[in-house]
Amino acid sequence: MEASHFIDYYELLQISPNAEQETITRVYRILAARFHPDNPHTGDAEKFQLLNNAYQVLGDPKRRAEYDAELAIMRMQPIGVFGLKEFAVGIDGEANRRMGILCLLYNRRRTDPDKPGVSVLELEQTMTFPREHLLFTLWYLKEKDLVRQDGSSDFVITAAGVDWVEEHLPKNRLLYHLLKAAESGQTWSEVPPDLEGNRREDRTA
Repeated sequence: MEASHFIDYYELLQISPNAEQETITRVYRILAARFHPDNPHTGDAEKFQLLNNAYQVLGDPKRRAEYDAELAIMRMQPIGVFGLKEFAVGIDGEANRRMGILCLLYNRRRTDPDKPGVSVLELEQTMTFPREHLLFTLWYLKEKDLVRQDGSSDFVITAAGVDWVEEHLPKNRLLYHLLKAAESGQTWSEVPPDLEGNRREDRTA
């Protein structure tokens, strides 16, 4: 599966990658009923097909193991939107990096509540910024009680951080793109077309 079309089925189902088979089946059935094309209120044929694809893979132990190996590789790849100049330049870049970290932590907390922490190394790899460029950002978020560190020193979003993300989502296009990609289960390797002209030059491949 090409990187730009890779679907994170766990995010699509909004379950932990460590979910038991019973959980996968139960969540799939609930969502399938909600998005079935025959449902007059919430039917969505495209979403229903994605859910079926997810269950065909995650419901088969062998296919799930193969998928998990591929997913582990994909999750270490940078998210394309962080290659935009909006994340790199001046005070605006700093503010957008805060937003980006909160978005990543928000999605991790929502999809993997048992393991909601994200390490500095993972943030480096996902955002393509060295940790030295993230330390001030993380300090600020901690001081504002938007994030905290867990027992293993990974960063976790707080309830205040969740409120911040949801309050700012409607009026921030970068935040909107980040969260909508996660919501649909899309793992990005490319920048959305409407933001393509704003890549930063120092982005690593």
